[in-house]
Amino acid sequence: MSIRQTIELYFTGERLITPSGLSSVGNMLSKSEFVYYCNQRRDIPKRSEPYIPNGDITLTYIGQLVQGKPTFEAVREMQADPEYYRIALGLKRGIPSAETLRQRLDAIGDSMRNQILLANVNLFTAHSIEPTPLATGEVPLDIDVTPMDNSKSNKEGVSRTYKGFDGFAPNVAYAGTEGFMVNIELREGSHHCQKHTPEFLVETLECTHRITQRPLLVRMDAGNDAAENLGIVLEDGSWFIVKRNIRSESKDMWLNMVKDCCKDIRNPRDGKTVYVGSSWRDVVYKDSDGTEHTICLRMVYEIIERTIDKHGQILMLPDIEVNMWWTNLGWSDDQIIESYHAHGECEQYHSELKTDMDIERLPSGKFETNALVLELAMISFNILRMIGQESLKHKQPDKRPVRRRRLRTVISNLILFAGHLTRHGRRLRLAVGVSNAWSDAFVGVWRRFAPS
Repeated sequence: MSIRQTIELYFTGERLITPSGLSSVGNMLSKSEFVYYCNQRRDIPKRSEPYIPNGDITLTYIGQLVQGKPTFEAVREMQADPEYYRIALGLKRGIPSAETLRQRLDAIGDSMRNQILLANVNLFTAHSIEPTPLATGEVPLDIDVTPMDNSKSNKEGVSRTYKGFDGFAPNVAYAGTEGFMVNIELREGSHHCQKHTPEFLVETLECTHRITQRPLLVRMDAGNDAAENLGIVLEDGSWFIVKRNIRSESKDMWLNMVKDCCKDIRNPRDGKTVYVGSSWRDVVYKDSDGTEHTICLRMVYEIIERTIDKHGQILMLPDIEVNMWWTNLGWSDDQIIESYHAHGECEQYHSELKTDMDIERLPSGKFETNALVLELAMISFNILRMIGQESLKHKQPDKRPVRRRRLRTVISNLILFAGHLTRHGRRLRLAVGVSNAWSDAFVGVWRRFAPS
């Protein structure tokens, strides 16, 4: 019988730091003028602990968000080694208490939205990072609503979403094939997805043009099929693919129409016929000056008729599926349809925000505070995405090449990265273990975003 070798456990006085990746987070924020914009707001009412600047409050909370810890009480974990967290994040005064953190975020509310959007833009420009375009040269700009389940809570703004649960329905915009977040807006759960979308779209286009000079391709779902949205994108000079809402139009009418005129008819299997083509319709919209314009827009369609289902069962009545998209692109019909299907990748980005960063159940009972939480989460989301994309350039333990690093992987392997902290003279030194498979990627990321 073999004797199993055991490991002894004992306490040590050495400073072992779990979230060593916060040192890179602090370096990235120091170059983005984020703290400067936060500290410019000196008119915040009812300031708890006024000697702690707003920059320390927001930096501390971002330090929590990049670890996937949005609750205010999680700040108590930083008290275990306040010196490290203060230096790593670049705080002036130190770690605030959970009570101060909550009260100050309540006081700030949504008053710093413009400053946070500008700081988010500067995060890209300061590090010379641009969203990756499609092979055709356009940068995709995906705008989508994602319901957040906050059931069994009395939070302000919680109401019934279209998903059938109580919660919020924020509007989110992502740019590039990586899915960088360029804008986010908290909304009550029962709000229609088109409500305030024109204003959100104008704001998003402005922010994205500051990040990249490339042409934009705006992609939106059928809930945003409105002439006002199309007009905004046209006046901006950008491209778009927006799914058309057929509303009360008859599916049988569309099927009979394409049977007479469609030249691209496909039969992928028995009992399934697909009609693909383009049509043209006049669309009337008003520009920012209120002047009315009429433009003839292309409408790509994909109409599917099924008489036999995928299991071989013959249907008594044919099943008709009608899909249509507005576009001002000159691509082929198949390219338009394929590009819109890529818009579905937004669901993965939503999952990373809500699940990987644990943002789904917002921490405050106040609507404006939760709006601020989401805006700070946008900056945290982009920091994690930038770290993840940079790590792909260095040696990594992946079995196969990956195009985008999921945020949960970034948090667990590059933010919650164990290090040994020592002090030599007046300098803090963070030692990285060679036995960690992510050491090369961690060091590469740190050097990329280190102060110049």
